[in-house]
Amino acid sequence: MKAIVFGHNVSDGEKLALNAGFEIVKKDPDFVISYGGDGTLMKAEYAYSGIPKIVLKDSAICKVCSEFPNEMVLQKVTGGSYDTKTLMMLDATVKGKTITGMNDIVVHNGDPRHGMRYRLWTNGKQIGNIIIGDGIVVATPFGSTAYYRSITDSFFEIGIGLAFNNSIEQSDHVVLDDQAIIKLEVTRGPALVYADNQKEYLELKEGQEVTIRQSIKKARWVIVK
Repeated sequence: MKAIVFGHNVSDGEKLALNAGFEIVKKDPDFVISYGGDGTLMKAEYAYSGIPKIVLKDSAICKVCSEFPNEMVLQKVTGGSYDTKTLMMLDATVKGKTITGMNDIVVHNGDPRHGMRYRLWTNGKQIGNIIIGDGIVVATPFGSTAYYRSITDSFFEIGIGLAFNNSIEQSDHVVLDDQAIIKLEVTRGPALVYADNQKEYLELKEGQEVTIRQSIKKARWVIVK
C-alpha cells in the first residue's frame, strides 16, 4: 500500500507508516495519512482531494481519531480490517469562483465593528426580509459538531445545516435536504466567505451573491474495525 503522510511531524508519521508496511511515495498514493488532529484532516483533504484519509492522532484535539493507538490503526489498514466512509462536501460560489469545504461554509461580516445586512433564500424561497447579524454557517453532517454546534447547541446526521450567527432578529437554525441550494445577497457589507480553515476566501461586496450547495467532490475517510 502506498501512502503520503500529511501533517506537522511528517517524519514521525512516516516512521509509523513504514513500520506498518506502507510504502511512502510522493505522488499517486492509495491513502493519505493525516497525522495531527481535526484541522490537519481538513487541510489534508484540501491538499489531496478525494483520496482516502487515514487519521492518526498527533494533537490534543482530535474528535475524528480512532480509539485505537496509531500503530494499531495502521496495522488494521494493512491487514484489510477497515471500511471507507464517504463524506459530503459543500461548494460556495461567488462570481464564478468556487471554494469547497468539508466541515462548513461561513459567511461573515468583513468589518467586525458593523453587522452585515443580507437577504437569504433556500431553494428559491426567501427567509424573512433583510437580516442583520454576523452572517451564517452552513454545515455538513460531519461539520455539524464544530462551529455549527457552538451556535445551535445541536448537530445532525443527514442534510445541510443552516445557522444564523448573532442575528438581531430571532432566527432559528434549520436542517435542509442535502440537495438544498442556499443563496445569500449582501445588502450592506463587505462580507467574507470561508471554507473550513483554508487560507483562501471569497469577498462579497454590496449587491453581490454567494450560492452554497452540495459539492460533486466527496471526502473519503478510513474507519478501522
